[in-house]
Amino acid sequence: MIPETTTPQTKPETPAIAAPEALIAANEAASESKPVRAASGKKAKRQVPTGRAYIQATYNNTIVTFTDPQGNVIGQASAGRTGFRGPKKSTPYAAGMIVRQAATKAHEYGLREVSVFVKGFGSGREAAIRAINANGINVLSIKDVSPLPHNGCRPKKPRRI
Repeated sequence: MIPETTTPQTKPETPAIAAPEALIAANEAASESKPVRAASGKKAKRQVPTGRAYIQATYNNTIVTFTDPQGNVIGQASAGRTGFRGPKKSTPYAAGMIVRQAATKAHEYGLREVSVFVKGFGSGREAAIRAINANGINVLSIKDVSPLPHNGCRPKKPRRI
């Protein structure tokens, strides 16, 4: 058998204490990179006074999205997420409830004025625009951005009832 050799254990050297000026400079640099926090420790929400509202009203569903002027989403709701199922999703009443839910999220960001962009021909189209105004958000303009074909694809055959 080979005898075991032991090496003496050496303690690691303790680092020298840094100068107080270096500690203060490092502390200031670290505090500049941290995000601004609210009193409760949560990150403060940015304020967006004006933005855009996108309403997509199809025959089966209605989707409302509030964004800032750059297009970053600040509040979104749809009929299915609000709790409506089946044919109730495309009703004007559902559109009003959708806007109320999305507007509460947008109010947290301080949204007060929106330009509305409407897409589609569903029944919740008019009701959603009225509900935006009723929920304390001022409508600056309304623009229809529905895609219309310039004699593109052949349409579906009409239903025979």
